[in-house]
Amino acid sequence: MKKITKILATGLLMLCLSATMTSHAQILKGGYFTVDWQFNAPVSNDYANVASGWGMAFEGGYYVIPNMSLGLYISYHTNNKYIGEQVLHLSSTESLYTDQQHSIYQVPFGIASRWRFIKDEMFEPYIGVKLGAMYTRMESNTQVYTYYHDRWGFNVQPEIGMSLYPMPFNRTGIHLALYYSYSTNKSHVLTYNIDGYNNIGFRLGISF
Repeated sequence: MKKITKILATGLLMLCLSATMTSHAQILKGGYFTVDWQFNAPVSNDYANVASGWGMAFEGGYYVIPNMSLGLYISYHTNNKYIGEQVLHLSSTESLYTDQQHSIYQVPFGIASRWRFIKDEMFEPYIGVKLGAMYTRMESNTQVYTYYHDRWGFNVQPEIGMSLYPMPFNRTGIHLALYYSYSTNKSHVLTYNIDGYNNIGFRLGISF
């Protein structure tokens, strides 16, 4: 967990710098920043495939041309699944009888880009893509031991979303986005393997 904390701290520092630039960009009406609650559902993964709302996402950027932006992002998510008592055959001479709490931690971060279809209106729909690295931790907690595997990989996230500004003269509003996330991370714990992480979900929060 210390490694996850360090990664989040580094990512949030990057976004704080981005937010500082964005705050200056707001004067020029060219910047944005979003803080979201994140709901996530793993796909093609039965290790910890229970959808959950244990996630947050942060993004900040600047519109380098009227409709296209560049910025930074970081998010964090946890998925859990309880496995009842069973026998795991670890090798030809070793077996383990236990129940388990499976957990997957995901921390992607990197560069974000958006293309908005409408500029400076109450309703701003957009499509976007995020590219960067992702840290994952695949973990199994048994009655006695914790087994885990930390990995790094490449992450890509296509996204479709919108920002809604109820008051025309106030650029603080509601942000909603649907996304798909894929990373190249490969993980192995006990008798379980994950070859690439696939997730779908949505984000709901504040945009300013």
